[in-house]
Amino acid sequence: MVIDDSNTIRRSAEIFLLQAGCTVVLADDGFDALAKITDHQPDLIFVDIMMPRLDGYQTCALIKKNAKFHTTPVIMLSSKDGLFDKARGRMVGSEDYLTKPFTKDQLLSAVQQHRRAA
Repeated sequence: MVIDDSNTIRRSAEIFLLQAGCTVVLADDGFDALAKITDHQPDLIFVDIMMPRLDGYQTCALIKKNAKFHTTPVIMLSSKDGLFDKARGRMVGSEDYLTKPFTKDQLLSAVQQHRRAA
C-alpha cells in the first residue's frame, strides 16, 4: 500500500512496484488508507508524513494499534531527512524511512528488506 497525497509520488511508486510484480493499493490520505486497509490487508505500507487531515505519524500509529496490522511493516516517506523526523517515525512504530524523491532501487530495496523481515 502506498499512502501519499501527491499523485506523482503515488504513481511513481505504483509503477516501480508493479514492474517488480507487486500488487499495489493506493490511498491519497490517512483516512482513505484506513478505509482500504482491512479490505486489502497489505504486506507492506509506505506512508507519507506530510498529509492533510491525518498525517503519516497519526496514520502509522493507528495502523500499529490495530492488532491485525501490528506486525505489518510501515515505511515513512518524507522530503525531510532529519534525525528528529526519523526518530518520531520510530516512536509511532515505523520500521524504516525513505527520503523523497526516492529511486526505483531504493523503493524495491525497502520492499525486499521488509518482505523478508515479515
